[in-house]
Amino acid sequence: MIGDQNKIPTLSIVVPCFNEALNINALYQRLCEVLQQNELDFELVLINDASTDGTLDVIKNLAETDRRVRYASFSRNFGHEAASSCGFDLARGKAVVLMDADLQDPPEVIPAMVSRWRQGYQVVYGRRMNRQGEGTRKKVSSFLFYRLLNRFSETDIPADVGDFRLIDRIVVEHFKGLPEKNRFVRGMFSWLGFRQTAIEFERPARLSGHSKYSWARLFILAFAAFTSFSLAPLRLCIFLGLTVTVLSFTASLV
Repeated sequence: MIGDQNKIPTLSIVVPCFNEALNINALYQRLCEVLQQNELDFELVLINDASTDGTLDVIKNLAETDRRVRYASFSRNFGHEAASSCGFDLARGKAVVLMDADLQDPPEVIPAMVSRWRQGYQVVYGRRMNRQGEGTRKKVSSFLFYRLLNRFSETDIPADVGDFRLIDRIVVEHFKGLPEKNRFVRGMFSWLGFRQTAIEFERPARLSGHSKYSWARLFILAFAAFTSFSLAPLRLCIFLGLTVTVLSFTASLV
């Protein structure tokens, strides 16, 4: 972990990074331009999730030239949710912005999030109006996932919302105290409550590279979401267990 340990910034920008060597410099430049134009002091917290493409070297070069850049590097690939949680542990800002490294979460949206935060909202999440560069299957599966999750969940999780959001320091501290190991971060912030609102934005295509979420990873994430925020899987297991028990007892009688 490298960076200036003294100054407490207004914003901590937390960015999980896995094989994003071609995107990080562009992200850094746009963040600096947007935030400096809006007179927002910040730190950039980059979490290298055991990348294999030189991402760590790019991060180290930025940290050497700009004291606002801090980072951590994992010994192996732990996944986006673990990298996000690590970033929250390291962030020192009065508010934390979680975003992806591929510029599908536009830095230009952050000032609008800050404006809502200053109005008193404690979580400001980005709602994607359009999703450029994504196939029909990905869009349909995402649409169905959120609707099914909310159908069976006791927690209202906003639809068409990813991890891109601004979180007040008090919410971050509550989040850090949660004991879950298999995490669905966006659902956990919904569960915490506090004053929340949405900022709508157009989601562009990735600057370069491709999504790191395979269908297997997406299934694991969906499984974590359903088992964490819905009693339906537990009720289904109980029902199946009782059914098997009754059928076995009936068979033994016969």
